[in-house]
Amino acid sequence: MIHKYCFEALDQTLRDILRFKDASSADKPFGGKTVVLGGDFRQTLHVIAKGSRQDIVNVTLISSYLWTHCDVLNLTKNMRLQRDQLDAHLDELRNFSERILAIADGRIGSSIDGIEKVQIPDDLLISNCDDPILAIIKATYLDFFSHSSDIDYLPQRAILAPTLDIVESINEYMVLLNHSPEKTYFSSYTVCISDHSFSTLEHVHTP
Repeated sequence: MIHKYCFEALDQTLRDILRFKDASSADKPFGGKTVVLGGDFRQTLHVIAKGSRQDIVNVTLISSYLWTHCDVLNLTKNMRLQRDQLDAHLDELRNFSERILAIADGRIGSSIDGIEKVQIPDDLLISNCDDPILAIIKATYLDFFSHSSDIDYLPQRAILAPTLDIVESINEYMVLLNHSPEKTYFSSYTVCISDHSFSTLEHVHTP
């Protein structure tokens, strides 16, 4: 999600430029030019350091003076589900996609004490486990030790986590499971000046 100031800066710039050709452009959004914006309001909001809910909402495009000039067009067809009609998992993928969309639209779930809750199907749950991280890893990376060196095995799987702390925990756990020899890659944060006659190179080549 882009900060509303980015759109407003573009708006003011176009108005300033185009008003020299048409004076009325100064009073038109984006100087009278048609601007197409693409995006999904269900995605992550703009990050405001130590900001409140109001601070975050205030920087979105909806809070900008430009929003009253916008016409919202919604896409309704999932093109990814049209690519292979013979795929054996197409129906399962379509049902999952439609469910996720229904949750985002608020058509599934209920509010309990002001908290929105959604019932998750049993086939998506991992239950009866003592170690949640181990259970998720076993469910995601089946027979990991036999396929850890397979270049097609790992890219097809991923574990999503809500916080960076959990990401770190999962990464550390996965590293411990990998018994392959480790390799360290070093990085440099400064440019080594080997010849003082060419000291300007340190300003040309950034870290």
